[in-house]
Amino acid sequence: MTNTVLLVGNLGTDPETRSTRGETRVTTLSLGTSRPKRDHEGKTFKDANGYTAKETEWHRITCFNGLGKTVAQYATKGMLVSVRGRIHYSKWTDREGVERYGCEIIAEDVQFLSRGKSASGGEPSGQNDIDDDLPF
Repeated sequence: MTNTVLLVGNLGTDPETRSTRGETRVTTLSLGTSRPKRDHEGKTFKDANGYTAKETEWHRITCFNGLGKTVAQYATKGMLVSVRGRIHYSKWTDREGVERYGCEIIAEDVQFLSRGKSASGGEPSGQNDIDDDLPF
């Protein structure tokens, strides 16, 4: 048996990074995926502008250590990314004694499918482009 999920979507925010007491780097991001909206008969329909109406779902993605560092360094809001990982469910009791449940994707691999902004906030520079160094 396996627990594997593959999501492709756009980042809703810039990644956020924190460290645990044990110095583990934890980077979280919000990933939006879309699918066509359907009516009560199961048919897709158009919005007021004539485009197929979409429903967006938001997924909480968690990256650890080196992967988290790379994602925090290069990923920005709006980028198209692919995330491969596993679904993780959590259960805890909050300060008011209420049992809470959560779901997140623990990322094993993140692929950047579009370019983000460079560290200076402008358009990407060619410095980090691996393809630029190829002889062909």
